[in-house]
Amino acid sequence: MPKIIEHQIPTPKAGPYILALGPDGNIWFCESTADKIGRLSPQDGSFTEYKIPTPNCRPIGIIAGPDGNMWFTEYTGHKIGKITMGGEITEFTLPTPNAGPNGIILGPDDNLWFSEHDAGKIAKITPAGVVTAYRDGLSADSKPLALSVAGEDLWFSDAGAHRIGKITLNGNVSEFSTVSPNSGPRSLITGPDGNIWFVESSVSAIGRVTMKGEVSEFKLRHPNASPRGVVSANGDLWFTQNFINSIGRMTLDGKMLEEYELPTANSGPRAALAIPGGRIFFSEHDIGKIGELILS
Repeated sequence: MPKIIEHQIPTPKAGPYILALGPDGNIWFCESTADKIGRLSPQDGSFTEYKIPTPNCRPIGIIAGPDGNMWFTEYTGHKIGKITMGGEITEFTLPTPNAGPNGIILGPDDNLWFSEHDAGKIAKITPAGVVTAYRDGLSADSKPLALSVAGEDLWFSDAGAHRIGKITLNGNVSEFSTVSPNSGPRSLITGPDGNIWFVESSVSAIGRVTMKGEVSEFKLRHPNASPRGVVSANGDLWFTQNFINSIGRMTLDGKMLEEYELPTANSGPRAALAIPGGRIFFSEHDIGKIGELILS
């Protein structure tokens, strides 16, 4: 039976969101309602927090860059931020007005690729701060969110068009409709089987799309689970269930396994991150904590 513990963030009501492993071995995360970047040591559970210069910027996504720094999105600040391991922050204002940057990932070209949710674009920023945005090929009602890398391409969830998209490094876009209409795809990962796995928050399902664009769907046990984050660990998929306050587990052939109720009620589990050693961390957005599920 996995053990679940919770780490209280020093800032009350911090609204933790996306988590990422840094080159220093620590877990870095966005505090979306506190306008801070947080750092959690998996060794001793200690926290460090850094205030973002732009007020009311609502940081959402974060990832380790190719330069030894962490890069993050400022959803309402319409900026991309960079933070060093020592906490020094640099911000880059996006050329797209009201872009609403959300998810971010390190691309195979060593640029940072991110979604411009409110503008319906996929964009990239070089480590030097040069931004290029792509709109052609995305649906008219596109609202892209999370991104993942598979080979030389990037894949993204499109919550507005209810599709999963693929974009090449030169900006060519393909999109694939989910099985259920109005599915609300959010977090997605490249699984150990080489397929793209994603959560469908509006229909409480886990979706899968192959490199050929073949889409499948696996319904969760609870029709109101509202899955938000998904990771791969120990050969299975683990996902947060926001509305029923638990972590679920599923095999790569779609078999639903155990569910683990979280210690604090109404914690609002969102994003998840698996690190070596059989540990899964997840943001508990509604109570300002980082949860940890220890598999072994």
